Amino acid sequence: VQLQASGGGLVQAGGSLRLSCLISGRTWNSPDMGWFRQAPGKEREFVAAIRWNGDNSYYADSVKGRFTISRDKAKNTVYLQMNSLKPEDTAVYYCATRQGSRIISSMIASQRAYDSWGQGTQVTVSS
Repeated sequence: VQLQASGGGLVQAGGSLRLSCLISGRTWNSPDMGWFRQAPGKEREFVAAIRWNGDNSYYADSVKGRFTISRDKAKNTVYLQMNSLKPEDTAVYYCATRQGSRIISSMIASQRAYDSWGQGTQVTVSS
């Protein structure tokens, strides 16, 4: 499976962006999708995740209420709608999946649960 993230850019604080992650290849084999981000000098951290065949979604506390993850099965695409952006949201955003099996809920926010990653898209929020 291949993941291609897009939609990043430069936005002022309080603005919005929508990231997209196009999944190609064995898409049926990727039941769960996640978004992570990595700011300069910091470790990569969990942002949000969604069950591909269900309605469950998960969010980091820092983005809850501002970000929304969704998926369009017909387009093999996962989205991350980001509203009320803050300068601390500045980072490279990555989409990820685990091939072949679902991720247990307790591991959904762990990078180790994902084995396929997109190339990342830069989001910069100016103050």
